[in-house]
Amino acid sequence: MGKFTQYLKDSKAELKKVAWPTKKEVIKHSMIVIGVSLFVAVFLGLVDFLLNLAIGTII
Repeated sequence: MGKFTQYLKDSKAELKKVAWPTKKEVIKHSMIVIGVSLFVAVFLGLVDFLLNLAIGTII
């Protein structure tokens, strides 16, 4: 049990050393991820639609 307690103490000490992002940075990066995800979703949807249309005219 002593090793586990030491592990928790060491983990807490390491977490204090972390450079946590500000709220503004988190929001900014989240918006970038959401924007890129939407762009990729629309792009893949368009490619899928066009390929279905092309295959439909061939068959």
